[in-house]
Amino acid sequence: MEKDKPYQLNRRNFIKISAATTAGATLLPLDNFAIDKLPAPMKRKFGKIDFEVTTLGLGGQASLQWTPEDVDPVPIILKAFRMGVNYFDTSNLYGPSQMNFGKAFRTLNLVPGEPGYDEALRKSIFLTTKTHIRWGNNNFPPDSEKVRNWTNGDHGLGAIGDLKRSLSQLFGDGKGYYPDGAYVDMILAHNLNFMEEVDVLFKGLETPLDPNGEFGAFVALRDYRDGTNLTGLNPKHEKLVKHIGFSGHYSAPVMMEMIQRDQYGILDAMLVAINLNDRRMFNMQYNAIPLAKAKNMGVIAMKVFADGAMYDKDAKWSNNPSDVVRRVGTPAIPSRPLVEYALTTPGVHTAIIGIGHIDDDPMKCQLVQNFYAAQVEPESLTEAERRKIEELGLKAKDGQANYFQIKKNELSAPNDVSFQQQGNTAELAWGMAFAGDEPVSHYEILKNGKKVDEKKHVPICTKDKHLYRDTTAQPGDEYQVVAVDRIGRQAASEPFNV
Repeated sequence: MEKDKPYQLNRRNFIKISAATTAGATLLPLDNFAIDKLPAPMKRKFGKIDFEVTTLGLGGQASLQWTPEDVDPVPIILKAFRMGVNYFDTSNLYGPSQMNFGKAFRTLNLVPGEPGYDEALRKSIFLTTKTHIRWGNNNFPPDSEKVRNWTNGDHGLGAIGDLKRSLSQLFGDGKGYYPDGAYVDMILAHNLNFMEEVDVLFKGLETPLDPNGEFGAFVALRDYRDGTNLTGLNPKHEKLVKHIGFSGHYSAPVMMEMIQRDQYGILDAMLVAINLNDRRMFNMQYNAIPLAKAKNMGVIAMKVFADGAMYDKDAKWSNNPSDVVRRVGTPAIPSRPLVEYALTTPGVHTAIIGIGHIDDDPMKCQLVQNFYAAQVEPESLTEAERRKIEELGLKAKDGQANYFQIKKNELSAPNDVSFQQQGNTAELAWGMAFAGDEPVSHYEILKNGKKVDEKKHVPICTKDKHLYRDTTAQPGDEYQVVAVDRIGRQAASEPFNV
């Protein structure tokens, strides 16, 4: 079952595959199916990162983490390689996932220093791991309700301990050793949820760095990216990671805060939940993703199938092999449009999808089905087509499959509005409004209840604000800023009086 034997794909099976994936035409060839028959995978420029990333990436969960007894996870990784997938995702919280990648990498000659090391193949892929340790070193306070440090490794070694653990499991002996020349392309601050976590991660960058005190993960990881030793944690001046980013699926405002706070050249990419239910929640596609796009960050989609909750799994976190979804879509909710939805979201470059099952039969092989579904151009679906796909979300758990995301919000008033007045000059400044289920269009400035100006909404990648100045202010004048979305709904700030 796990081998790549040619599968006879006749026209009857072609029709079945089309029905299993989407109502439209499929790209599957009409002759014998085999790995060498696949077209070259579509790639996209990965934001500011100098890499062309395949639109499908292999996620590190599903059977790579919660491995069923009858599944060998290594062939899943090897098949993804043979299909041309070049983005691979794992984490220090994914149980055996990193070790499974390590086994595959030995088969593929990707271990530096070993006989036959294939350096060209290593450079052709993008390997990302994650750390949920918010602090840089082992000198940090106990966890709090909103700052929690989790790892499957040694909790006391900080984010750098997780980075080295990844290298040991991926390329070394799994016990701490990693060979010279080993590196990961990126490490993400994993699963960002609260503003307090942002404060910790930037500690030592926004605040004075005390190598003997407490400092966040980012300043420490920067040392291992740049080969510096400002924190005292990198005495050998090693370069073990090329890029730093973060991931999140819960809070769009927190993710926006993370992007705006980075004035230090730290963040190159964002891993974000985006699927057909997104607009039913406090959505990412009109809030966090446009901000990342404006900053030219690489954007990786996840939770394409709502962590399996669109199909067999309950709307809860996976915690055992029975939670792994092993089929390809359903007649009611075909898989292909869900993949297309994520990848046609403006700003998204690739989508990672965990694989529960591979098969010689392409109709039953999640990798093959997801591969073809991912061969889609950026922003190639119309708004009407995306809305039609969103209707499928109501067929699973009444549209509430995104258990991992904040509940739906309405358009907010502009954030953090300030008012200053000196003589006849009144000045209003404001941060971006949070979008509801439609994007923010513009801001209207009201003076004594009448519109006097309009400012187009644009993503602001820093903590700077929109600005309006009136030089004809008189005592008793009243000002407001009103956010307006694409369909004309409004949300006004509190009034300010001269």
